[in-house]
Amino acid sequence: MVEGPPTIGSADSRREQEQALLHEVADAVGGLMEFWGFKRTMGRIWTTLYLSEDPLAAAELCERLEISSGAASMTLNELERWGVVTRSRKPGDRREYFEAETDVWKMVSRVLRERELQQIERALEVFDRAREKLSRSAPPGEQARIARIVDRIGKLRDLARMGRGLLNAVVQQGRVDLAPLVRFAAGRRRG
Repeated sequence: MVEGPPTIGSADSRREQEQALLHEVADAVGGLMEFWGFKRTMGRIWTTLYLSEDPLAAAELCERLEISSGAASMTLNELERWGVVTRSRKPGDRREYFEAETDVWKMVSRVLRERELQQIERALEVFDRAREKLSRSAPPGEQARIARIVDRIGKLRDLARMGRGLLNAVVQQGRVDLAPLVRFAAGRRRG
Protein backbone atom coordinates (compact mmCIF):
# COMPACT_ATOMS: atom_id res chain seq x y z
CA MET A 1 0.00 0.00 0.00
CA VAL A 2 1.51 3.28 -1.10
CA GLU A 3 0.66 6.39 0.86
CA GLY A 4 0.38 9.68 -0.90
CA PRO A 5 2.05 12.87 0.22
CA PRO A 6 0.63 14.37 3.40
CA THR A 7 -2.07 16.89 2.81
CA ILE A 8 -2.28 20.28 4.42
CA GLY A 9 -5.55 19.24 5.99
CA SER A 10 -4.00 16.30 7.82
CA ALA A 11 -1.53 18.49 9.75
CA ASP A 12 -4.30 20.95 10.50
CA SER A 13 -6.55 18.10 11.58
CA ARG A 14 -3.88 16.71 13.92
CA ARG A 15 -3.31 20.16 15.38
CA GLU A 16 -7.06 20.64 15.93
CA GLN A 17 -7.26 17.22 17.56
CA GLU A 18 -4.32 18.07 19.83
CA GLN A 19 -5.90 21.38 20.82
CA ALA A 20 -9.22 19.67 21.56
CA LEU A 21 -7.48 17.14 23.82
CA LEU A 22 -5.51 19.87 25.62
CA HIS A 23 -8.77 21.77 26.08
CA GLU A 24 -10.30 18.64 27.66
CA VAL A 25 -7.32 18.31 30.01
CA ALA A 26 -7.64 21.99 31.00
CA ASP A 27 -11.37 21.48 31.64
CA ALA A 28 -10.64 18.40 33.77
CA VAL A 29 -8.12 20.29 35.91
CA GLY A 30 -10.59 23.17 36.10
CA GLY A 31 -13.17 20.74 37.47
CA LEU A 32 -10.71 19.48 40.08
CA MET A 33 -9.85 23.04 41.09
CA GLU A 34 -13.54 23.85 41.42
CA PHE A 35 -14.02 20.76 43.58
CA TRP A 36 -11.31 22.08 45.93
CA GLY A 37 -13.02 25.46 46.21
CA PHE A 38 -11.15 27.43 43.57
CA LYS A 39 -12.56 28.93 40.40
CA ARG A 40 -12.72 26.57 37.43
CA THR A 41 -11.06 29.20 35.23
CA MET A 42 -7.99 29.15 37.50
CA GLY A 43 -7.42 25.50 36.71
CA ARG A 44 -8.08 25.95 33.02
CA ILE A 45 -5.65 28.86 32.66
CA TRP A 46 -2.93 27.26 34.79
CA THR A 47 -3.18 23.99 32.84
CA THR A 48 -3.03 25.76 29.48
CA LEU A 49 0.12 27.59 30.61
CA TYR A 50 1.58 24.42 32.15
CA LEU A 51 1.13 22.47 28.92
CA SER A 52 2.46 25.28 26.73
CA GLU A 53 6.09 25.11 25.68
CA ASP A 54 6.34 28.91 25.69
CA PRO A 55 4.89 31.67 27.86
CA LEU A 56 1.54 32.93 26.56
CA ALA A 57 0.02 36.39 26.38
CA ALA A 58 -3.38 36.98 27.95
CA ALA A 59 -4.94 37.38 24.49
CA GLU A 60 -3.71 33.91 23.50
CA LEU A 61 -5.26 32.44 26.64
CA CYS A 62 -8.55 34.18 25.88
CA GLU A 63 -8.56 32.75 22.38
CA ARG A 64 -7.60 29.22 23.39
CA LEU A 65 -10.02 29.01 26.30
CA GLU A 66 -12.78 31.19 24.86
CA ILE A 67 -12.87 33.49 27.89
CA SER A 68 -13.16 37.25 28.18
CA SER A 69 -10.13 39.45 28.68
CA GLY A 70 -11.58 40.57 32.02
CA ALA A 71 -11.88 36.98 33.23
CA ALA A 72 -8.35 36.23 32.05
CA SER A 73 -6.93 39.32 33.75
CA MET A 74 -8.63 38.68 37.09
CA THR A 75 -7.71 35.00 37.06
CA LEU A 76 -4.09 35.63 36.10
CA ASN A 77 -3.76 38.14 38.94
CA GLU A 78 -5.19 35.59 41.36
CA LEU A 79 -2.89 32.85 40.07
CA GLU A 80 0.05 35.22 40.51
CA ARG A 81 -0.96 35.88 44.12
CA TRP A 82 -0.93 32.12 44.74
CA GLY A 83 2.54 31.97 43.19
CA VAL A 84 1.56 29.47 40.51
CA VAL A 85 1.95 31.82 37.54
CA THR A 86 4.71 34.32 36.75
CA ARG A 87 4.55 37.36 34.51
CA SER A 88 7.33 38.41 32.12
CA ARG A 89 8.03 40.48 29.03
CA LYS A 90 9.89 39.66 25.86
CA PRO A 91 12.45 42.17 24.57
CA GLY A 92 10.85 44.53 22.05
CA ASP A 93 7.31 43.38 22.90
CA ARG A 94 5.01 45.46 25.10
CA ARG A 95 2.73 42.55 25.93
CA GLU A 96 2.98 40.65 29.16
CA TYR A 97 3.48 36.91 28.99
CA PHE A 98 2.56 34.31 31.56
CA GLU A 99 4.17 31.06 32.53
CA ALA A 100 2.98 28.34 34.92
CA GLU A 101 4.88 27.08 37.93
CA THR A 102 5.89 23.57 36.87
CA ASP A 103 6.74 22.20 40.32
CA VAL A 104 3.31 20.79 41.13
CA TRP A 105 4.34 19.71 44.64
CA LYS A 106 5.49 23.26 45.43
CA MET A 107 2.06 24.54 44.41
CA VAL A 108 0.10 21.96 46.38
CA SER A 109 2.17 22.43 49.53
CA ARG A 110 1.71 26.20 49.36
CA VAL A 111 -2.07 25.82 49.13
CA LEU A 112 -2.07 23.33 52.01
CA ARG A 113 0.05 25.68 54.11
CA GLU A 114 -1.78 28.90 53.31
CA ARG A 115 -5.34 27.66 53.14
CA GLU A 116 -6.01 24.30 54.74
CA LEU A 117 -3.65 24.67 57.70
CA GLN A 118 -5.00 28.14 58.46
CA GLN A 119 -8.55 26.80 58.38
CA ILE A 120 -7.61 24.03 60.81
CA GLU A 121 -5.97 26.56 63.14
CA ARG A 122 -9.14 28.68 63.12
CA ALA A 123 -11.25 25.60 63.91
CA LEU A 124 -8.93 24.64 66.78
CA GLU A 125 -9.29 28.11 68.28
CA VAL A 126 -13.09 27.82 68.12
CA PHE A 127 -13.05 24.32 69.64
CA ASP A 128 -10.84 25.40 72.54
CA ARG A 129 -12.84 28.57 73.20
CA ALA A 130 -16.18 26.71 73.06
CA ARG A 131 -14.96 23.95 75.41
CA GLU A 132 -13.65 26.46 77.91
CA LYS A 133 -16.80 28.63 77.89
CA LEU A 134 -19.18 25.68 78.03
CA SER A 135 -17.28 24.11 80.91
CA ARG A 136 -17.35 27.36 82.88
CA SER A 137 -21.00 28.20 82.29
CA ALA A 138 -22.77 24.86 82.82
CA PRO A 139 -25.89 25.60 84.88
CA PRO A 140 -26.74 23.37 87.85
CA GLY A 141 -28.33 20.15 86.69
CA GLU A 142 -26.83 20.49 83.19
CA GLN A 143 -23.23 19.58 83.97
CA ALA A 144 -23.50 16.00 82.68
CA ARG A 145 -25.08 17.08 79.39
CA ILE A 146 -22.57 19.90 78.92
CA ALA A 147 -19.71 17.52 79.80
CA ARG A 148 -20.83 15.20 76.98
CA ILE A 149 -20.88 18.11 74.53
CA VAL A 150 -17.46 19.30 75.72
CA ASP A 151 -16.15 15.75 75.30
CA ARG A 152 -17.46 15.57 71.73
CA ILE A 153 -15.92 18.94 70.90
CA GLY A 154 -12.70 17.52 72.35
CA LYS A 155 -12.91 14.65 69.87
CA LEU A 156 -13.34 17.16 67.05
CA ARG A 157 -10.30 19.01 68.40
CA ASP A 158 -8.29 15.77 68.48
CA LEU A 159 -9.25 15.04 64.88
CA ALA A 160 -8.29 18.57 63.80
CA ARG A 161 -4.94 18.29 65.61
CA MET A 162 -4.26 14.99 63.89
CA GLY A 163 -5.18 16.55 60.54
CA ARG A 164 -2.87 19.47 61.27
CA GLY A 165 -0.06 17.04 62.06
CA LEU A 166 -0.62 15.08 58.87
CA LEU A 167 -0.75 18.24 56.75
CA ASN A 168 2.37 19.62 58.41
CA ALA A 169 4.19 16.35 57.69
CA VAL A 170 3.07 16.41 54.07
CA VAL A 171 4.04 20.06 53.60
CA GLN A 172 7.39 19.84 55.36
CA GLN A 173 8.56 16.37 54.43
CA GLY A 174 6.53 15.39 51.41
CA ARG A 175 5.49 12.17 53.14
CA VAL A 176 3.04 11.07 55.79
CA ASP A 177 3.29 8.79 58.81
CA LEU A 178 -0.19 7.26 59.04
CA ALA A 179 0.37 5.81 62.53
CA PRO A 180 -1.44 8.72 64.28
CA LEU A 181 -4.44 8.24 61.98
CA VAL A 182 -4.54 4.49 62.69
CA ARG A 183 -4.33 5.13 66.46
CA PHE A 184 -7.04 7.78 66.23
CA ALA A 185 -9.36 5.47 64.28
CA ALA A 186 -8.69 2.56 66.65
CA GLY A 187 -9.39 4.74 69.68
CA ARG A 188 -12.67 5.98 68.21
CA ARG A 189 -13.90 2.43 67.56
CA ARG A 190 -13.29 1.53 71.20
CA GLY A 191 -14.71 4.73 72.64
